[in-house]
Amino acid sequence: MQASEFRRAVAVATSTASALGLAADDAVVLNNSNKLSLRLLPGDVLARVAPVAQQVAQFEIELAQRLGGSPVAALDPRVPARAYERDGFVVTFWSYYEPGSPASPEEYADALRRLHEGMRRLDIPAPHFTERVEQARRLLADRERTPELADADRALLGEVLDNQGRVNGPEQLLHGEPHPGNLLTTDNGPLFIDFETCCRGPVEFDLAHAPEDMSQHYPGVDHELLRRCRLLVLAMITTWRWDRDDQLPDGRRLAAQWLGEIRTVLTGRD
Repeated sequence: MQASEFRRAVAVATSTASALGLAADDAVVLNNSNKLSLRLLPGDVLARVAPVAQQVAQFEIELAQRLGGSPVAALDPRVPARAYERDGFVVTFWSYYEPGSPASPEEYADALRRLHEGMRRLDIPAPHFTERVEQARRLLADRERTPELADADRALLGEVLDNQGRVNGPEQLLHGEPHPGNLLTTDNGPLFIDFETCCRGPVEFDLAHAPEDMSQHYPGVDHELLRRCRLLVLAMITTWRWDRDDQLPDGRRLAAQWLGEIRTVLTGRD
């Protein structure tokens, strides 16, 4: 969030928590990107704050409730499970977990497998993963939103999105971005958070967001499909880093690095 939004978002989170009876004298920033994550003390609750126009908070709450028994972070049981809207922001309250030991590749893979099992049983509407590919294509075509992207790099990313975006395989409900940043390591084992990018597609699309050594421990992987999904995801996240409004720290450096990785993959295939 921008500085002007950040201050208001923190104020909304703390005042909403206080009104619900949660002690919120101090706010520790855990993550600040398109959504703000705060640890509110001394009540020790995790508040997630997003602008109204950019949130799918109620969907995340319902999904977390229906995935009971799966490795997902829990809502804070001390307040009603709902999205609280105020001053242009939406706040949700979650249990705070003290960090545990980093998950091994085997633990990571097992957690994602169990998450997928839980999601497979749900019949809820969610966009197809190709809609996210199309969002990346539209951003790539919008030179006003990506003014710093060189023509050669724009053409390269467009080629990958077009050629790799047509992947086939058994489909189900997916997390959408189960990368390490969305995996909490806790004393209760790995727990997934942040389901705003939930979509439908092959499990290999989810696996493409995770470290390669993890996928070696996930059962039944189509490795050729996973290879294509990894290249597709790399092109998508590279495109998003060139958005003039992107707020990821060090985003441009990462974008340049990932462009180099894409070229290396394509060159090695020739």
